[in-house]
Amino acid sequence: MKKFFKRFGYTLLVVFVLINAICIWQAFTFTHISTEKISKTTGSKNIIEIKFDRVFGKEHPRQLVVDSLTIPHQTLYIKSDTNKLAAWYLKHNKDSVKKGTVIMFHGYQSSRSEVIPEATAFYNMGYNVFMIDFRAHGLSTGDACTMGYYEADDVEAAYNFIKSAGEKNIIMWGGSMGAAALVKAMYDDSTIKPSKIIIEKTFGTMTDAVKGLVKNTMHEPVQPMSTLLIFWGSVEQGVWMFNMKPELYVKKITCPALVQWGSDDEHVSKQETEEIYNNLGSLKKKLVIYPNCRHENLLLKQPVLWKTSVSDFLNS
Repeated sequence: MKKFFKRFGYTLLVVFVLINAICIWQAFTFTHISTEKISKTTGSKNIIEIKFDRVFGKEHPRQLVVDSLTIPHQTLYIKSDTNKLAAWYLKHNKDSVKKGTVIMFHGYQSSRSEVIPEATAFYNMGYNVFMIDFRAHGLSTGDACTMGYYEADDVEAAYNFIKSAGEKNIIMWGGSMGAAALVKAMYDDSTIKPSKIIIEKTFGTMTDAVKGLVKNTMHEPVQPMSTLLIFWGSVEQGVWMFNMKPELYVKKITCPALVQWGSDDEHVSKQETEEIYNNLGSLKKKLVIYPNCRHENLLLKQPVLWKTSVSDFLNS
């Protein structure tokens, strides 16, 4: 009997070490974006390769930045900490009636290319548009991603760049990770005071975000995997990621805010969205729910609803 318990104890120890080793590697792959660009033909994987990637993680290449803008624009770089952030600046000509500038922030494993439809819509509404690649995304420098924590510094850099250009009416738009970084930046720095904000598909806490990632991407038990991933991600990034809580950060936001979410979002729950909306410190806020929309581009899926909701909010 004594020998049995000894073997059982060693077995548990081996399993514990193995699970943590897997989580350490998974945390690294989720928080590090490869400098390799996605090729046009990625090829298909068999079921064994797919299962292997889900368990042991896979390299996350950067999204290829494709400039499909049909609007004249300037390509430039701005500084954020030690990083150089790639950006596009869409400006109306001097004779145009400009309403202000919309600064745009994309989501995880994305780039400014992904938000070209929204950028075009804002420009056609009469706004200048400034859109960046977050650190470790697109053509910006860096290789580590913190799901909005340090990306908040990139939001601050973009805001200060447009403010220093003399813009008085600054609107900020963020999707998913971009929304989380946006609200954290406003929480951290009280000098960031946009006229209005639009946040879409915003996760409530880092714990919520990773639970959704584990459930929908890795297809593994939500616990203890999500807690272990956050813990080891915190160790690797040198910051306690459990404290990343956009649902609390929004309490300091007092400017008019538009919250948008898809009813079929597989990563962000209705409860998270309602917490974000209810906790907003703004007296002028609106929640728009997009029927039959997943964690995807809401404008492309529901163009009439998006353009009407956003236009009414900006003109109110």
